[in-house]
Amino acid sequence: MSTKAQISGIDHVGINVPDLQQAIDFFSDIFGFSAVTQLGPFPLDIAWKENNNMHPDTGAVTIKMVHAGTGASIEVFAYENNQGSKSHPGSDDIGASHIGFYTANMDESVEFLKSKGIKFLGEPFLMPSGDTEGETWVYFLSPWGAKMELVSYPNGKGYEKNKPTKVLWSPKGSIKNEALTEEEIKALIERHLELWNEQDEDKRKAILNEIYATDIEMLDRHFIANGHKEIDNFIVSLHRENPNFRFTQAKPVNINHNIARLFWQFGDDAKPDTVTGMDLFVIENRKVQKLYVFVGEE
Repeated sequence: MSTKAQISGIDHVGINVPDLQQAIDFFSDIFGFSAVTQLGPFPLDIAWKENNNMHPDTGAVTIKMVHAGTGASIEVFAYENNQGSKSHPGSDDIGASHIGFYTANMDESVEFLKSKGIKFLGEPFLMPSGDTEGETWVYFLSPWGAKMELVSYPNGKGYEKNKPTKVLWSPKGSIKNEALTEEEIKALIERHLELWNEQDEDKRKAILNEIYATDIEMLDRHFIANGHKEIDNFIVSLHRENPNFRFTQAKPVNINHNIARLFWQFGDDAKPDTVTGMDLFVIENRKVQKLYVFVGEE
C-alpha cells in the first residue's frame, strides 16, 4: 500500500452561487470560460443534508462544471429555496476562500473588468521583493459578492531565481498549443474581419477578448502595437480617417497548422481594393498571439 495519496493535481474548485445563470454569464461573458457539463436539478435527502451541515428545507441542487482555461475547473452549485446563510465569510473567517485568475496583462484586464461594472477592492500591487517579487495582484468582487483575485507574473517570481527543485504552477508550464482545425482557423479569421469592421466599442472589445491573446503583438512595417488597447486605438483611428471603408477578404485563406495568411482589401463600395495587404496569424491556445501586417501585398 502506498504511503501517500495518489493525487495528480487540483481537478476543480467548488463554489455556491445565489443565481446560476448570473454566474455562468459572468464566467462566460467576462472571462471567456464555458460551462461544459450539468447535473440536476435533483433533490437531496435528509441524511445528505445532515452530513453536510445543510438546512433541512433547502431544495434541489443544480451543478455546472465550468472550463476555466489551463487551470482547474470551477464547479458551480445553485440550490433552490436555499435556506443557508446569505452572508459571505469575512477574510479572517475559517472557511473563507477566493479564486485567483491569472492574466498576462494586468492593466488591460483591470480596465476591461471595470468597464463591465466589476468592483475592485483596491488597486493592483506589485510585490517589490521576496519570493513573490515581480507578481502583481488585486482583489475584486463577483456580481454576487464573492471575493476573487487577478494575479500576473509574466516574467516569473522572485523565488525562481534560486532555481528551486519544486516550482509553483505557472500558466507558461501548463499551456499546450493545441492545433486548431482548418474550419476553426477560418472561423477565427472571419471574426478578425468582423473585429476590424466593427464600430461599436463594446462589441469590438468583446471580439478582441474572444480571439486575441491579452498580450498579442501586432507588427506593421512602421510600428508595433502591443495588447488589446493599442490595437483597438488603431482600429478606431482607421474608422475615423476612412468612415466608409471596410475590410473584405480578397483571396482564399492559406493555413499551415496554427499559422494562417489572410489576403485582404480595404475600401468603399466604389473601390473596395483601395488598399490591399496580407495578415499573417500566429495562433497559440486558440487565440491570435502575433499578427504580422503587410500592406500592399496581393
